Amino acid sequence: MNVRQAVRADAAGIARITNAIIRGSLITFTTRERREDEIAADIAARGPGFVVAEASGGVVGFATFGPFRAGPGYAGTVEHSIQLAPEARGHGLGRALMERLERVARDNEIHVMVAAISGANPDGIAFHAAMGFAHAGRMPEVGFKAGQWLDLVLMQKILVKH
Repeated sequence: MNVRQAVRADAAGIARITNAIIRGSLITFTTRERREDEIAADIAARGPGFVVAEASGGVVGFATFGPFRAGPGYAGTVEHSIQLAPEARGHGLGRALMERLERVARDNEIHVMVAAISGANPDGIAFHAAMGFAHAGRMPEVGFKAGQWLDLVLMQKILVKH
């Protein structure tokens, strides 16, 4: 297993993972699949803030962060996303991805990392709690997918103490 900064050539593997999650789960409220060129543009724009996990020669997971909200007052806060292929779960890859992503965030003087997790994803909530994220709130029925209203659970981790 290797965790490294994502490169353009990883876009196809990332698309495979994220589009399967979009199609087959309630982990994300998104219903529009991502194109490889969109993912490649995200990789270029986010630089070290976009990391992948490789195993057996292919991408099996990724994590990235971007702005939490617009405006200069939020410059020290980011929202992240982490996704693993089903076969990669339960082997420590999620932890390795998050540790690398948090290191990049700290190096860039990010103060807070936010996770916005589907209430239908108890494994994601438990994972973030195990990674030191604190529950910050629950927004009932703010997402709609597959004919049902879904809650959004907000968690946060303060990375840099001032």
